[in-house]
Amino acid sequence: MDRLNSITKQFGLELSDKQIEQFSKYYDILVEWNKVMNLTAITEKEDVIIKHFADSLLFSKYKDLHENIDVIDVGTGAGFPGIPLKIAFPELNITLMDSLNKRLKFLDEVIDELGLQDIHTVHSRAEDGGRDEMHREKYDLAVSRAVANLATLSEWCIPFVKPGGYFVSYKSNALPEEMRDGKKAIRILGGQVENIFNTNIPETNNQRSFVFVKKIAHTDNKYPRKAGAAKKPIA
Repeated sequence: MDRLNSITKQFGLELSDKQIEQFSKYYDILVEWNKVMNLTAITEKEDVIIKHFADSLLFSKYKDLHENIDVIDVGTGAGFPGIPLKIAFPELNITLMDSLNKRLKFLDEVIDELGLQDIHTVHSRAEDGGRDEMHREKYDLAVSRAVANLATLSEWCIPFVKPGGYFVSYKSNALPEEMRDGKKAIRILGGQVENIFNTNIPETNNQRSFVFVKKIAHTDNKYPRKAGAAKKPIA
């Protein structure tokens, strides 16, 4: 885990001994559970450190996360980026949302074993959660590393964000066509693209783009559409 600290220091984040220990324990639990269920295809320690842990934390290069804000990780899967962000920035109040209950059981064990506070899991599809008054427009920040185009991700995530807050999409790259379609959807959903940061994980060639969307208006009640519909363009 010294490699993780070496990488994060290069974008201004120094981890404590306790945090390094938590990441180490997270890795051990991930590998153990992955033997019986499909959490990730990436299991080699070096790869997990770079492609999951460091990648999740790279976002902090562009936003100060040392604050008590409400964050939702939509489609969290094995807990990325939500759990690494919580370990590194314990002030955050984090909700991990996923549609697969068995993944949430894994995440609940991670939370318990690492002794994390003010973080909990929610079993829901994004399309349903975004309509639930307990979650709709309740968050200062929504993040997602889910694999989907920007327009689809925006429909899944922007409804969770309160006006004035942000949705930040982790993208492998910001393709012009995807950005064109995504900006239209974002505008309809009450947001606007404020910035796009193209970077790479230090000490690697792994590229990452962060699309910062600011919520400037309430999302119309007809969004998000029912499950599956978000994959179709917004009219």
